[in-house]
Amino acid sequence: MAEQPKILIAASEAAPFVKTGGLGDVVGALPRYLERAGAEVRVVLPRYASIDREALGLRRLPGELTVPMGIMGEQRAIVYEGTMPETQIPIYFIDHAPYFGRTGIYEEDGEGYPDNDLRFTFFSRGALELCRMIEFRPDVVHVHDWQTAVIPVLLNTVCRHDPWVGQAASVLTLHNMQHQGWAFKGLMDVLGIGWGHFNPLELEMHDQVNLLKGGLYHATQLNTVSEGYAREIQTPAYGFGLEGVVHDCAWKLRGILNGVDYEEWNPEIDPHLAANYSADDLSGKALCKSDLQRTFRLPERDDVPLIGLVSRLVKQKGVDVLAEAIHRILTLDLQFVLVGNGEPWSHFYFGDIAAAYPEKFAAFIGYDNTRAHQVEAGADFFLMPSRFEPCGLNQMYSLRYGTPPIVRATGGLDDSVVNFAPRSRTGTGFKLTDLSADALFDTIGWATHTWYNDKEGLAALIQNGMAQRFTWERSAQRYLNLFREAMRLRSI
Repeated sequence: MAEQPKILIAASEAAPFVKTGGLGDVVGALPRYLERAGAEVRVVLPRYASIDREALGLRRLPGELTVPMGIMGEQRAIVYEGTMPETQIPIYFIDHAPYFGRTGIYEEDGEGYPDNDLRFTFFSRGALELCRMIEFRPDVVHVHDWQTAVIPVLLNTVCRHDPWVGQAASVLTLHNMQHQGWAFKGLMDVLGIGWGHFNPLELEMHDQVNLLKGGLYHATQLNTVSEGYAREIQTPAYGFGLEGVVHDCAWKLRGILNGVDYEEWNPEIDPHLAANYSADDLSGKALCKSDLQRTFRLPERDDVPLIGLVSRLVKQKGVDVLAEAIHRILTLDLQFVLVGNGEPWSHFYFGDIAAAYPEKFAAFIGYDNTRAHQVEAGADFFLMPSRFEPCGLNQMYSLRYGTPPIVRATGGLDDSVVNFAPRSRTGTGFKLTDLSADALFDTIGWATHTWYNDKEGLAALIQNGMAQRFTWERSAQRYLNLFREAMRLRSI
């Protein structure tokens, strides 16, 4: 067995090629740090219509990829090869226009594609068949969420004696338990693994196929993206019906907090900012605040705290509770900037709030990377009132940018933010436990009171946060340890 593992990472997203959330950030960053630690890594993605072959300089591999699809027969795909940015890591794109040549990634006009089960079954089986095409024999196949959760099932069944992947261990990373890959039970005929695996311990749930459930059972090792979330998903509130399965698999479950790409998120060198600054010289942060106020057409006031939020505007992120509390929040002497999009009601609602409170509240409906950086630097506090948050990254960015986070104590938010203790001047942010309009108002009121009345405490809070480091180097080492343990278990 190789000293450093050979790793195939199969995922539905990887920044900067395609990203809808934290999954894309992880798969975009982790391979680089695994490579730096000495591992041999390959990455495979679907080739969505949004991924421009010519602009990325992708090279078509000779021949075609043959993908067995059970009762549907063999289907064909073209494979393109490129490299992950700033690395020598090969990345492969499986191109099959009927499945991936669409406007959306998972959905269109808010509706999930009805054949998502077939799309990602095809991709998952294709990712394993790719190993034969590129003559790569992985020690570990690292898969992510329901979209590739069937890969551990395939490795334990129809691919168990495959000369290219049969020996590979599997590691399934859980970024969000809410989405599970439900499918009509007829998918069993497409998987081609035999109906014997359609049982309550494996793929069957409520007389349907649940792909994530199958992955949980069959993966050699499991992990989530924070220790807190690893505990939470074993409870009914966060397991979304699979908490019992997760609890049964807890012996092979780990929590590994995501890292931050400090090459991008660093206020000392960030090119998106009006002025750079550091923990030793925070003068540039005041200029960033003025610039943010100008950008969002708010009065340029340095005598009020400015709260920022950059988020998907969906129930998971607690924006419905923010909507309930916002009128009361805006009775405080503060300003508020919101960047994000999501559920249509939120676009109209927060747009109306901006119109009603033009001196205090501004919203950008959509996502813009430059604005995201500007909010992190220009705000005095960063709000994340999530119902659940497997890891979260913005709270880590905020700490680095001297912008104390106000967070719900859940998942990775709870793991990475320490509640402010005014007497000892310890802590890095402000936490609320209950997700309610009252608790949200009270916690924002606490932060606002600190801004006005405890300047020395606030200064200590900022310095405490800016000293924190959540590095991918550390996270990558923990992943390598997990991969080695998976290899050991697979060899038994």
